[in-house]
Amino acid sequence: MSEHRTGAPGRVKEVTSLANPLVKDIKALAQKKFRDQQNAFIAEGLKLVIDALDLGWTIKTLIFAKSALGNAAVEKVAARSVASGGDVLEVSEKVLTAITRRDNPQAVVGVFSQRFVPLKDVRPKGNDVWVALDRVRDPGNLGTVIRTVDAVGAKGIILVGETTDPFSLETVRATMGSIFAVPVAKTSPEAFLAWRKDFAGTVAGTHLKGAVDYRSVDFGNRPVLLMMGNEQQGLPDNLADACDKLLRIPQAGRADSLNLAVATGVMLFEIRRNALTLSA
Repeated sequence: MSEHRTGAPGRVKEVTSLANPLVKDIKALAQKKFRDQQNAFIAEGLKLVIDALDLGWTIKTLIFAKSALGNAAVEKVAARSVASGGDVLEVSEKVLTAITRRDNPQAVVGVFSQRFVPLKDVRPKGNDVWVALDRVRDPGNLGTVIRTVDAVGAKGIILVGETTDPFSLETVRATMGSIFAVPVAKTSPEAFLAWRKDFAGTVAGTHLKGAVDYRSVDFGNRPVLLMMGNEQQGLPDNLADACDKLLRIPQAGRADSLNLAVATGVMLFEIRRNALTLSA
């Protein structure tokens, strides 16, 4: 069965001009408006592109530096991209720098179709762990949480309310490739609270009013939803009220709060403690 999306293989083109319309379209993906219009995003690096293809993500365009010509791994990825209907652009260093906004860009960049999981399809079971992030603002925080969810073997992330874009260049960079391995859902607070009513597990949130030490809770062998609040304001009352348990992370120094991504990581490693072992 053909795996070509368009019924025809993609094409290979050489591009050296920043004025090329293809380059302009790809450069525009730095802005959310154009990412949404094209339903696309950029991921940098050969390993990330290979991982994405292995995980079944749809590649729209593969861009690689002329200097990578003759590299067997790059040429194999180019062949895979063409076979699946993607275009392949061989570009100058100047074009790569413009696309990635980096002075020393990776030799390979992929443009992929965005992918969200519908919230109704998120049905945790067993000891599944999901993270709900309320109005997360910082792309570095979001990317780091996605990477941490992947690292601990949690199942995915639910973005609640107006959040930063998981497919921005900064977020994707911070995930270090985990954007391709971690399902992401996005929803309004109202739809989230309606979905939560049918969640058959423990909903735990961190909150300054939380009187319970996060290490004292037995999360047991049932699904857990970890709810984390916005960087500035924490969980709003409507989401805090939806938690079965409100928890705090004890602190001893002068800092009165933890970075969102660090706090989420601390919580996730505790929740997943019994599932994580060092392999021999």
